Amino acid sequence: MRRPIRVLVAKPGLDSHDRGAKVVARALRDAGMEVIYTGLHQTPARIVEAAVQEDVDVVAVSVLSGAHLTLLPRIAAGLRDEGLDGVLLLAGGIIPDEDVPALKAAGVAAVFGPGTNTDAIVAFIKNWMEKGGADAARDRG
Repeated sequence: MRRPIRVLVAKPGLDSHDRGAKVVARALRDAGMEVIYTGLHQTPARIVEAAVQEDVDVVAVSVLSGAHLTLLPRIAAGLRDEGLDGVLLLAGGIIPDEDVPALKAAGVAAVFGPGTNTDAIVAFIKNWMEKGGADAARDRG
């Protein structure tokens, strides 16, 4: 039996607004994914540690504080340092369009801004998995 796609939803930094992260987490659960929500005020190191411990396929990070150019590259580097460069890293929140190229260069696969339909996020993850993302997440076993 194949296990569900495992997604870590995280809120790095001092940002205290997590409504969007919870909405996305619920949509991913409703789509059949297993979601681990880290809660507020996480450091990049704790997010990476949780990704390792939970054996996730996807890390979805919500940033509203403006610290995305600092926090997201640290998370991406931490994932690579732990040998998790096959884990899909997604970002959401208030991220200016002009910052997206730098985030993608750092290892963020996609950025979903305000108003993104949750179906688009679900479809992106499922499409990535279907195309063999993270070696089909270690063959889903």
